[in-house]
Amino acid sequence: MALSIASLNSGSNGNCYYIGNHREAVLIDAGISSRETDRRIKRLGLSPQKIKAVFITHEHGDHIKGIRSLVKKYKVPVYITKSTLDHGRIKLKEPFVRHFIPYQPVIVGNLSITAFPKFHDASDPHSFIVTCNRVNVGIFTDIGRACKNVIYNFRQCHAAFLEANYDEEMLDKGSYTYALKNRIRGGHGHLSNKEALKLFLEHKPPFMSHLFLSHLSQNNNRPEIVQNLFSPYAGKTEIIIASRFEETPLYDIDIKGGYVLRPFRSKIVRPNMQLSLFQ
Repeated sequence: MALSIASLNSGSNGNCYYIGNHREAVLIDAGISSRETDRRIKRLGLSPQKIKAVFITHEHGDHIKGIRSLVKKYKVPVYITKSTLDHGRIKLKEPFVRHFIPYQPVIVGNLSITAFPKFHDASDPHSFIVTCNRVNVGIFTDIGRACKNVIYNFRQCHAAFLEANYDEEMLDKGSYTYALKNRIRGGHGHLSNKEALKLFLEHKPPFMSHLFLSHLSQNNNRPEIVQNLFSPYAGKTEIIIASRFEETPLYDIDIKGGYVLRPFRSKIVRPNMQLSLFQ
């Protein structure tokens, strides 16, 4: 059973990723309106009724601003940590709120969704691995650095959404304040193009078929920069640039043979401060 995946939107204006099989699907983050989510899912030839749950990575607005309207429209549960719910000031009716625990899979139909902690300037940030029939798809955005959790899970992915947020030279020469630049590149903000490429080159599994380069900065990056950086090293992995304006095509991820996800446990110490949205 293949996993069908697409980025519905990726960037500081909103993040939302679709992962599903032929019977059910989940969304990772809800940073665009329910109307736009519905429109983009239908343009991909999918049914919104397949969506059975939403998983939230952290409380920044570009990941949660559409959650209330989406829950109201789809009547689906939201998996979120209590700290993220509180810090995001997300008002949801109790029946729709579910709390996940890191490293413990949540089962949604034939999908298994496992959260793991990461470095990011938020109250309780997590990334996710979605598994179905031994196919693993990872969502690695808003990661300040490639920590052990990220590396371990990236190595197991047949496809991944990987952050390539900023070009180091563009950020350095750009108009952001020195303090904001340091927050972005300081290990609890976002992953640069070169850091993303280093993760890809050093830890890409031989069976990774698709890589979605995601969460590109509007002010400090360009799609062509990222494409030109990764293309010479892609090999058999198809490189897709996730847009901040529209959905990507739908891709079917399948495998021949088996691979089983075994969770890696690692303690992460996180900052107490909150980070404003990066453009």
